Amino acid sequence: MTQQPLRGVTSLRFNQDQSCFCCAMETGVRVYNVEPLMEKGHLDHEQVGSMGLVEMLHRSNLLALVGGGSSPKFSEISGLPLTLNLGPDNAPTCPAVLIWDDAREGKDSKDKLVLEFTFTKPVLAVRMRHDKIVIVLRNRIYVYSFPDNPRKLFEFDTRDNPKASIHSEALPGPLPGPCLPCTGLPPPPALWPHTLGLCDLCPSLEKQLLVFPGHKCGSLQLVDLASTKPGTSSAPFTINAHQSDVACVSLNQPGTVVASASQKGTLIRLFDTQSKEKLVELRRGTDPATLYCINFSHDSSFLCASSDKGTVHIFALKDTRLNRRSALARVGKVGPMIGQYVDSQWSLASFTVPAESACICAFGRNTSKNVNSVIAICVDGTFHKYVFTPDGNCNREAFDVYLDICDDDDF
Repeated sequence: MTQQPLRGVTSLRFNQDQSCFCCAMETGVRVYNVEPLMEKGHLDHEQVGSMGLVEMLHRSNLLALVGGGSSPKFSEISGLPLTLNLGPDNAPTCPAVLIWDDAREGKDSKDKLVLEFTFTKPVLAVRMRHDKIVIVLRNRIYVYSFPDNPRKLFEFDTRDNPKASIHSEALPGPLPGPCLPCTGLPPPPALWPHTLGLCDLCPSLEKQLLVFPGHKCGSLQLVDLASTKPGTSSAPFTINAHQSDVACVSLNQPGTVVASASQKGTLIRLFDTQSKEKLVELRRGTDPATLYCINFSHDSSFLCASSDKGTVHIFALKDTRLNRRSALARVGKVGPMIGQYVDSQWSLASFTVPAESACICAFGRNTSKNVNSVIAICVDGTFHKYVFTPDGNCNREAFDVYLDICDDDDF
């Protein structure tokens, strides 16, 4: 699929507290501060080639890189001092997960690549926290200690986890074929923000929770990495969240609540990670949609979600009375099927971005007690900031083209 309409962006990711975001591109890597919007650094094509995935570790000097696109530079084992090879000897390898340490001295780009994880199957996602790194393949998830003395701690088999279904009308141009192993060519960029290799990792110091799709259709598996002994096959807790396959999943900052949506994309369900009980059901809409991103506010008072409909929805969690209800809710008793629809909670506020451009969304810093903000970062290079109030009033406060913001310094 041609990259020109999306300006070469192959994936977008916020860091763990949503204060920065990183942009993997055909031309390398860019890292931005969110508020105020500014480029913090970049790695050009000569340094790293084309990139498929980038993951930040908080605001530190460490980045996880996975080559992709049309010209990945490090598509084979690069012979770094510390390489963890997870395939049989002499087996063909896919683009590795490389750890870039910007604080390390060196004139050549390879001098800053300090760690390498190689696999014989494509890496679909990477998640990091201060003491661990999680690498997601199509049917398996690996957990390593990180960054000091990395070693494999856990290995989990998963339900088929490509999540490559998407409505073709959301993409500018025809859908390509499936990603071929070891080619380095990514699936459609609009799939990449959150919908490939589903997994989320709690960044909290107090809770080491990992969530990913369960073996049963529509289920979630929760693993407490702190209480599971390395090398054991402890059974994860399972939540039966949906009837169809899970398409998007997110943990709040303390890891006490998990939110998920299915491939149908009409409902977002929230569960308590301790009791596994459903807390609330939120309705995005009535038409099927592909959800790209779900994120909690820093204090878990609100939740935002983006989809291929081009609408970012904002829901209240702390005071759910702020959410809108169907007008039928005032009618009284209705049948069981209609009752499920009537009882749903609709977003208290929403705003739109270009429907043809996938985006990730997160909450900005509060400007006052009654004014909150949501940030949307789109693969077409645009930055949107909207402020909203508890009564549902929502207005655009800022718009920019982040790809036009340049810093002359390398990362």
